[in-house]
Amino acid sequence: MDHFNSTQLSTNQSDFSSFFTKNILPPLYFMICVVGMCLNSVAAWIFFRVPSDSGLVVYLKNMVVADLLMLATFPFRVVAQLGLGSWHLDVVICRYTAVLFYSSMYVGILFMGLISLERYVKIVRHTSPSSSSSCRSRWGGTSLLHLLQSVGFARVLALLTWSLLLLCVLPNVLLTSRPAHEVNSRHCMQLKTTLGVQWHRVSTLFSVGLFWVTLMVLAFCYASIACRVYQSYRRVQRNNSDIRRKSNRSIFSILVVFFVCFVPYHICRVPYTLSQMPTSDFSQETRFLLFQLKEGTLFLSALNVCLDPIIYFLMCRIFRESLLRKLSGRVGRRSLTTAQSLSNI
Repeated sequence: MDHFNSTQLSTNQSDFSSFFTKNILPPLYFMICVVGMCLNSVAAWIFFRVPSDSGLVVYLKNMVVADLLMLATFPFRVVAQLGLGSWHLDVVICRYTAVLFYSSMYVGILFMGLISLERYVKIVRHTSPSSSSSCRSRWGGTSLLHLLQSVGFARVLALLTWSLLLLCVLPNVLLTSRPAHEVNSRHCMQLKTTLGVQWHRVSTLFSVGLFWVTLMVLAFCYASIACRVYQSYRRVQRNNSDIRRKSNRSIFSILVVFFVCFVPYHICRVPYTLSQMPTSDFSQETRFLLFQLKEGTLFLSALNVCLDPIIYFLMCRIFRESLLRKLSGRVGRRSLTTAQSLSNI
């Protein structure tokens, strides 16, 4: 995984830090850390008080966990980039928090893909209860479509997702084991063993591959959903623009967040990774520019911890109703307390 600072392959590669990476990004990360922690703490408080009665709720709960894990890495980044920590902090970032950041990001990306599949099955391939008997195989088992919507199957997929990413990233921790000192502490590749460098490249390609596959899944699912929604409106001849607007807002919120947060970084990551190779013929100016672009687009990826709660509110009715009920109850109690205080004057 790319290091939060300047991941370098050789000691003679320049430090590409700039005013942007040292003075602008740290305050921005601090802001999204505070805002994201508040929003995701509320989301976790709501979600883990409601039952997992659908696959969508299962996936969204796992997204909350992934976002909280990602948020836990932000303070390390901010402190390191502000130069407030010793070189030992850079070693901790290389070995642990950078790995946790990227693994949490790709777990979130995979759950977005699973959510899009769940929405596709529910909206496009949905079968009504009256026809459920025709969806059973001659062996008596439920259909694949019904299986994809079941809570148990969603939990299995969630467990497989976490296990897959754990198996992929754990060697990045174990193989970043070469002796560290003040000179090489900021160069993550120099802390990796020979096998660790190879594993880093393989896991990077694998993670990027997962992203592009997920992107294609999202594009297919939401293109199909858009066609089905349009056909539905034409068939029933609904002209209620408010209903249509709410439907589009809830269905495509995850697509907007995905494209804003993750697509720019993965477009930039291809040339940036090539510039890191020892045999690359990129100039120092080009490498510097690519590093700045990578850091800027990586910030957009981190911004998803603040945007994901919007997805929860728009897509999940039980989350939205629980949150509004909690807020209305708190406002009602506060109004009652104020009225009682005024009556005692």
